[in-house]
Amino acid sequence: MHELPIRQHIVDRVIARRGRYHLHDRLEAKHTALVVIDMQPTFVAPGSPAEVPESRSIVGNINALARTVRRQGGLVVWVTHANQQVGRGSDWSAFYDYFVAADVRARTIAANAPRPASEALWQEMEAAEGDVHLGKNRYSALAHGSSGLERVLRSAGITHLLIAGTKTNICCESTGRDAMMLDFFPIMVEDCLAALSDEEHRASLETFVQNFGDVRQAGEIEGLLR
Repeated sequence: MHELPIRQHIVDRVIARRGRYHLHDRLEAKHTALVVIDMQPTFVAPGSPAEVPESRSIVGNINALARTVRRQGGLVVWVTHANQQVGRGSDWSAFYDYFVAADVRARTIAANAPRPASEALWQEMEAAEGDVHLGKNRYSALAHGSSGLERVLRSAGITHLLIAGTKTNICCESTGRDAMMLDFFPIMVEDCLAALSDEEHRASLETFVQNFGDVRQAGEIEGLLR
């Protein structure tokens, strides 16, 4: 797991701006969802085309947090990335045509091919009956047309999101930012997130806590849920 904490001058800045550091002292479990992003072989498996090595270190924390959320009556949502092959390209040409080299493109498209829910997650992730499984086709699961996440959350009466998964600064942050834009209350779960470096992880959380939502440790969540 990443070991760089949010720096004190950022904490001080947040407190000076809004009068306190954490936004939420209590979470209503029935209105709370754990949204786990991209914990799938494409990003977790050693040697995969988009491997995030640190993602393997957060598997246990995510599974434990999922058990806590279920036990308290909250919702667990597993979101995995998938893109459709369209002719010689994909349904996300802006990414595949410009942000990855040709030799990486084919491997990445193949790795991100849509799969049944039972095959989409990394093998060590502990999904349970009653969990929701969704695919997305953009960084953010809440970008227009990316997934059915917003519809699921609204239908379930969810107002607060616990964001976990990988990468901290890409898909997780993008989903969290869009959640706040849509009037949800996102919480980035610091020790259930992984990036390619400690510095990128911390930079993402420092930006997020100032402008988009809360940042908490997994161990704090059980005490907040009611």
